[in-house]
Amino acid sequence: MADTLFVKIINREIPADIVYEDDQCLAFRDINPQAPVHVLVVPKTPIAKLSDAVDGDAPMLGHLLLVAGRVASELGYGQNFRLVVNNGADAGQSVFHLHVHVLAGRRLGWPPG
Repeated sequence: MADTLFVKIINREIPADIVYEDDQCLAFRDINPQAPVHVLVVPKTPIAKLSDAVDGDAPMLGHLLLVAGRVASELGYGQNFRLVVNNGADAGQSVFHLHVHVLAGRRLGWPPG
């Protein structure tokens, strides 16, 4: 997989407002926020999209969700947040490196699209 924008952020080639990091993932504020809180949680090992994940990725995928909840909590929104994973261009995915959007800070309507 070619270096995506997110790989460049992980490698510190592009600056980002990082709010969390561990050995498996990085979380940073979205540069085009759709809510007062809009953080992206990305695995350090790139997977283009969720539908490309395999059974062996399950621990990392679970970790991304746990980190997303932790980030929401640390930012003061542990009880009210939305997680979004877009899979493919028609679903709104623009960077083909799996990522979880953490959205919070305002009332989020339904349906979302």
